[in-house]
Amino acid sequence: MAETTCDQKTVLVVDDDPDFVEQQKILLESEGYKVVTAEGQAQAEKVLEDVNPDLAVVDLMMENEDAGFALCYHIKKKYPDTPVILVTNVVAETGQDFDASTQEERSWIKADAVLDKPVRFEQLKRQMDRLLKEG
Repeated sequence: MAETTCDQKTVLVVDDDPDFVEQQKILLESEGYKVVTAEGQAQAEKVLEDVNPDLAVVDLMMENEDAGFALCYHIKKKYPDTPVILVTNVVAETGQDFDASTQEERSWIKADAVLDKPVRFEQLKRQMDRLLKEG
């Protein structure tokens, strides 16, 4: 097992792509994280009744096109200090581009970072380390 500095932090991974979820779960667990998964917004909201994750990784387009936005809002309302990373391939699918680099963008997106798919694990880990350190 890789050396870890995360002290068994819990990461919620939510995506309707089971391959993405499984890949992230394996990689995160190899880094020492406890991983809780959900296949969409509705399932994630049920998980959040019992779990307060240290960080969440949320896909944008799941049951519907804005499910990720709604879930980010739900997470921030229930657990305001939980960092949220929104992952999306919306740029590839729609040509629309957005991010969470300014406070204004973070306030309406309700995510602390936005990563375009395909997400490289090193890129995700770098954002996670930054957000967990800030928290």
